[in-house]
Amino acid sequence: MLWLASRSPRRLDLLQRLAIPFQVLDLEVPEVRGAGESAHDYVRRVALDKALAGLAAVAGQDPDAQVLGADTEVVLDERVFGKPADAEDAAAMLRALSGREHEVITVVALAQAGQPPRYEQAISRVRFAALDEATIAAYVATGEPMGKAGAYAIQGRAEIFVQHLAGSYSGVMGLPLFHTARLLNPTGAP
Repeated sequence: MLWLASRSPRRLDLLQRLAIPFQVLDLEVPEVRGAGESAHDYVRRVALDKALAGLAAVAGQDPDAQVLGADTEVVLDERVFGKPADAEDAAAMLRALSGREHEVITVVALAQAGQPPRYEQAISRVRFAALDEATIAAYVATGEPMGKAGAYAIQGRAEIFVQHLAGSYSGVMGLPLFHTARLLNPTGAP
């Protein structure tokens, strides 16, 4: 059985598009960047931690389990913009991203018993239009930025902020479908 080690409703919706049966695991995995850890290494480690924690949780009941873990972070100038702590934090993130290009790094990892974990990484470049204070305040007031890396949901109201996207739209949402399909079926086409 395929398991998704994520509480993200967006990842659940995206994985359903692959038409592969799966179940969801609700795990709490620490997301703390280590001192000196690069943004890319951090995202990869957290995705692998989620997949391995999920495998440990289901191995006793499903010895053939495959567990997907994923992590997405917004990065600007090597600063990782995780989920905002509050509305003020969300507004500060959006101010920093305003009128600039940032990276969205998403790593999806696969863990299964008896095999080394594997992962795929999608790196997208997103350029925001310049956002004025009224636009930022109105968006933050919707509540949409909360629980989202970088304080925005590209599939929501923040889509109008995006001047340019180079990379994986589904990766910016939280689960790059091309990369996930390739990870689940490395010998065939997605």
